[in-house]
Amino acid sequence: MLPGTSVATGAPTSRPAARSFRPELQGLRALAVTLVVIYHVWLDRISGGVDVFFLISGFLITGQLARAAGRGGITLRPMWGRMLKRLLPAALTVLAATIAAALVLLPEHRWFQTIGEVVASVFYVENWRLAADSVDYFAQHDSASVVQHFWSLSIQGQFYLVWPLLVLLVAWIARRAGRSLRRTLAFALGILFTASLAYSVVLTAADQPLAYFHSLTRVWEFALGGLLALAVDALVLPRAARITLGWLGVAGLVSCGMVLQVGTVFPGYAALWPTLCAAFVIVAGATGSRFAADRPLSSRPMAYLGNLSYALYLWHWPVLLFYLLARGREQVGLLGGAVVIGVSLALSALTYHFVEKPVRDSRIGVERPWGSYRFAVLAMIPVLVAAGTWQFVATERAGAFAAAPYDRNYPGANARLPGFQYQGDEDVEFGPPLVTLPDDFARIDDCGPAERDERMEICTIPAERPERRVVIVGDSHIQQYTASLRAIAEKRGWEITTILRGACPFSVTSDVNPDDQSCVDWNASTLAEIIDRAPDAVLTLASRDVRAGLTENTPRGFVDQWHNLDAAGIPVLAVRDNPRFDFSPPDCVAANGPAAAECRAPRDELLAESPPYEAVGDVPPNVSFLDFSDFFCGREWCTPVAGNVYTFMDDNHLSATFMTTLAPVVERDITDALGW
Repeated sequence: MLPGTSVATGAPTSRPAARSFRPELQGLRALAVTLVVIYHVWLDRISGGVDVFFLISGFLITGQLARAAGRGGITLRPMWGRMLKRLLPAALTVLAATIAAALVLLPEHRWFQTIGEVVASVFYVENWRLAADSVDYFAQHDSASVVQHFWSLSIQGQFYLVWPLLVLLVAWIARRAGRSLRRTLAFALGILFTASLAYSVVLTAADQPLAYFHSLTRVWEFALGGLLALAVDALVLPRAARITLGWLGVAGLVSCGMVLQVGTVFPGYAALWPTLCAAFVIVAGATGSRFAADRPLSSRPMAYLGNLSYALYLWHWPVLLFYLLARGREQVGLLGGAVVIGVSLALSALTYHFVEKPVRDSRIGVERPWGSYRFAVLAMIPVLVAAGTWQFVATERAGAFAAAPYDRNYPGANARLPGFQYQGDEDVEFGPPLVTLPDDFARIDDCGPAERDERMEICTIPAERPERRVVIVGDSHIQQYTASLRAIAEKRGWEITTILRGACPFSVTSDVNPDDQSCVDWNASTLAEIIDRAPDAVLTLASRDVRAGLTENTPRGFVDQWHNLDAAGIPVLAVRDNPRFDFSPPDCVAANGPAAAECRAPRDELLAESPPYEAVGDVPPNVSFLDFSDFFCGREWCTPVAGNVYTFMDDNHLSATFMTTLAPVVERDITDALGW
């Protein structure tokens, strides 16, 4: 169940088998949200507390549904109506406040991302939005969203919608087959648990970021809670065993986030750690011992914190991020973290007492059958209107900016040429507008799957009778040269084809992730496609700068791939990779202005004096090297802006706008290298 939602009350006994009220659940919920907040705020890690919420939800809702089905039926309309009354008021309050704060504190280049995620959160699909971004390589460079914590609430909202339908189906099957409802439901949940856990393990190994937000990789956690609900009444353990089990569960929950890198290994089998620890606490139940874990978990302070836990989860994340933005910091520190937690607790208490509880206890949906649903729609409208207005403002800010290779107001790369003198207007705003900069990737609209491999997307700038045919192949760094080649193609009648895959440069190996066999397979198919096309030249990377600092190298797989093209008689234009920063230049400009010293980096800390491919001994004769580093950086400094144009769109990608201004230089160097 979501943190802070209530359970039925009654008199507790000392045996778990006889209890309908479990006070330790509120304490368990309080412990989970406390770990989430502390790990986020002070430790900059993920605790595994969200997985505890999933298990508790499965435990409580499955028990309630099984009892309702056993009494004669599950009434969906009033149940979902109560759910809307519990979940929406606090969530929409936080979203509305987040929009207001974002307009003041959030940099413009993060507006469109945040607007989209706010809308996704309203409709409880934020996890799918983040899952889509996790497989969209370009979206991975977005800064942390102020509403991304709604991913777990979205999964729980989906669970509340689907789970009653599942139990209804199982109950119908059990009646038709003359079987026990609880046994049939346990069998169904066992299948769900096994299938979902297996899928979670496989997808986590193949694509962990996608698996983390995927609804189906989390079903097993709800199913485990459901199985526990069906079995807990039959579990009668000695008191000493239950005391031990309770403390083992608490200790395991507290230590999980410190021992495991939850953000990189969950869900998969690793998520069994927090879910089983929570199950231990539930099985231990109320022991009646003052030395047991359920004693502090059942205390009045923990019960109250359990009531606040839903609102606390909602508030802590945007408060943390807005604090960091307002203070211009990356870490809160001990005192700052205390401020964040204190503000979050105060907002949570206000939300619980003046929004969440009054609506939940109101007559909405009681006197009129569809009252809760009408209330939900009316409550959503102000947030959606605010998001739509924000979208309109952001679109107006974006305008219709477009750079050209020779623009007197936006010379861009040309400003790095010797003897350059600016001839444009004064007080020109830098381009592109910050609100659109995060999406300033060079793209081609005419795209389609390759015949040999449908996973390979081929995009083309056509020419009726092409003078030359050039293929751009590799990852997102070489993709940005599409902006330069587009301008050249329009001028010279070249046909430009792109075959691109994020985080997979053109090589015979996988040089970003050595375990990514799909990248190796993709490159093999790409090589065959290029050889079939027999272009006049292939443009690809000559080196790879793996992080900020002097770490640039030319992988052996690059050279082997050049040899493969040499054997096919295809010339290679190998371009030196651009430098990478250890901070985001646009973020720095938004916070401090383009002239701030902290927004630039010494060139000799990012780029070696000589490119690494000069030390490679067996470069084939078909390769011509191109190095545009002098346009990305000056003699001493790599700066965020050149010629009124943002050079970089994030910490490691050149902006497509800047690369458009580089077109005359790229044209000159290509034609000189190949004698065109």
